[in-house]
Amino acid sequence: MTPITRSILLFLAAGVCEIGGGYLMWLWLRNGRGVLLGMLGGLILFVYGYLPTLQPEGVDFGRVYAAYGGLFVVLSLLWGWWIDGHRPDGASISIATRLPRRGAPGSSSNDRRGSGAISSR
Repeated sequence: MTPITRSILLFLAAGVCEIGGGYLMWLWLRNGRGVLLGMLGGLILFVYGYLPTLQPEGVDFGRVYAAYGGLFVVLSLLWGWWIDGHRPDGASISIATRLPRRGAPGSSSNDRRGSGAISSR
């Protein structure tokens, strides 16, 4: 498996864990479902926190999460549509397609080093 394929699969797994675990917690706390459902959600969220550590060596935390962020937005819209039954509207899709391009790691318009922003050194 290539490093790119591995990263994409880890991003997908992390997204499903983050959204799925959060959804189970939501069902428990907001919809009055059983505490075991909330505990399962918490366990899944723990797995979500572990998954980024499996990314290939030489990749730093900030870049991993920046790349994952764009995928998370798309997965969230799909989850809402397929699982929760809320079809995304035009505004949601428009925002989701623009966000990843605006925050691309390494783009010169997004390089804020030296301006007080947090950076890896």
